[in-house]
Amino acid sequence: MTKVFIDGSAGTTGLRIADRLAGRQDIELLKLPEALRKDVSARKEALFEADIAFLCLPDGAAIEAVALAEGSNVKIIDTSTAHRTNDAWAYGFAELSPAHREAIRNSSRVANPGCHASGFIASVYPLVAKGIIPADFPLTAYSLTGYSGGGKSLIAEYEDPARDPRHDSHRIYGTTLKHKHLPEMQKICGLAQPPVFSPILGDFYEGMATSILLPGFNAEKVWESLASHYENEKIVTVAPLGGDESVIYASTLDGKDSMRLIVTGHETQTMVTALFDNLGKGASGAAIQNMNILLGTDETTGLNV
Repeated sequence: MTKVFIDGSAGTTGLRIADRLAGRQDIELLKLPEALRKDVSARKEALFEADIAFLCLPDGAAIEAVALAEGSNVKIIDTSTAHRTNDAWAYGFAELSPAHREAIRNSSRVANPGCHASGFIASVYPLVAKGIIPADFPLTAYSLTGYSGGGKSLIAEYEDPARDPRHDSHRIYGTTLKHKHLPEMQKICGLAQPPVFSPILGDFYEGMATSILLPGFNAEKVWESLASHYENEKIVTVAPLGGDESVIYASTLDGKDSMRLIVTGHETQTMVTALFDNLGKGASGAAIQNMNILLGTDETTGLNV
């Protein structure tokens, strides 16, 4: 069996990964006692014993974990921001191109995409690659997310009975327009400049809807391009032009590890919305998909698609 270690198993991403792996007969999950969960020596020993390690840690701790693993044979899937624009790491979004999938398969270091970035890149990368969107086009995007993506502290804040009553409504954050996912959005899509990006936090646990706005673009042509690109994919699919229904609910794929692209609009204005779970294809589900690719098994193994 493949030995797997989750460094940072107590966080939302680590817990979801462990949950997805629990029923698998091909995986042996290495676990540290609670008292040793942050012990450097114990973590290093686990990294050296593991075949594959998931890093579900803050950036600094993820960088430390990679250093601890030096000299081992472990293959690392990092869910932090630390290595997503590092050319020495494979970017873990296999559906972008055959080259991306092959890079993951042959790598020992895979950077798992960010949640907001996953929705943006899934829509934009194919359109830029096919010349539908010029690389220097000034893109605008917004993304509605559940509060689980903020980790334990934000979850506690939203689930506190004495919380700020304004939490009943959505809140716009990242108002400096310097969100941490912007560098990977720009680099992976080959953009000349980062998009203007507005993340929005909703009063629901999980789910995400990331939309890009395309003035001057024909919706049918955009849909045809995306439908063709993802035609044979199992995890990322494209809805019929106009969507599956007349409205889009951000929590539609709550609990799923798949992603659905929805193209709406008309001859001169287009909106593309990536609908998925921020803990699924936006985090843990993507990480397990990348592990499956490393193992040479079906990409959907252990996933809820």
